[in-house]
Amino acid sequence: MVYGNNNQFTIRMELVQKLQGGVIIEVSDAEEAKIAEEAGACSIVVHHGTPRMPTPDLIKEIKQAVSIPVMARVRVGHFVEAQILEAIGVDYLDESELLGIADNDNYINKHNFCVPFACGCKHLEEAFMRVTEGATIIWMQGSRSRWSSSGPDSIVETVQIVRSVMMEVRNLTNADEDEVFTFAKKMAVPYDLVAQIRQIGRLPVLLFAAGGIWTPADAALMMQLGCDGVYIGSEIFSCVDPYKQVQAIVQAVKHYNDPHVLAESSSGLEDTESEDDGGFIAYLV
Repeated sequence: MVYGNNNQFTIRMELVQKLQGGVIIEVSDAEEAKIAEEAGACSIVVHHGTPRMPTPDLIKEIKQAVSIPVMARVRVGHFVEAQILEAIGVDYLDESELLGIADNDNYINKHNFCVPFACGCKHLEEAFMRVTEGATIIWMQGSRSRWSSSGPDSIVETVQIVRSVMMEVRNLTNADEDEVFTFAKKMAVPYDLVAQIRQIGRLPVLLFAAGGIWTPADAALMMQLGCDGVYIGSEIFSCVDPYKQVQAIVQAVKHYNDPHVLAESSSGLEDTESEDDGGFIAYLV
């Protein structure tokens, strides 16, 4: 999958291909990172609970603790945070609205970096914009916020976004060649990108579902809808046995079309009750 003739983009895509068919887990410290790696996660995203990039010390500590790729977040548009994290050797960067916005008008020009970027989207037009800027991983993201008083975020928003993006791509694939120009003009994206998607039948980057995915069945649903992998928030570590929960989701992603494996992966997972600072009870499964 190559967007245009940008050699640097091709190199970044080669770096993210190892994540295809995998599970990315959000962690807050080295111990959680070790659990995620041992349970089979393909990568981890470092989140330390503050609205800014993780500290270099935390990144270095986690990188020393695990051998899987480490992703770190930067605020939208904050290219200096990205420069710092690239300098200390992160494997991937997530330009994330979860940390807030440093620049209201501009996302980071990812073509200026060697490290691959992930970005979120709510619809195909937004995905096009992020890919044009150089993103190689797209989160098709429902809510990725923390626990709510009614329990974990619902999967329904993520399902709607995934179905919508996949449907629009299918529509583009089946479009008349003359309609591709109109489509590109309407979306305000390069014609070459739209023509490539029409030809290969998908976006030329990895698509990960993010938000409301807490069980093996949820993860398999996203894979059957056409995703390349899933993202799981750090609330997974509130489980009675987070290792077992992550391992079950990893197996579900690998064998998403096998109901027998999915049934086995879903067995023996306990409901978890975790009381946060606000005093409410949150349920994972």
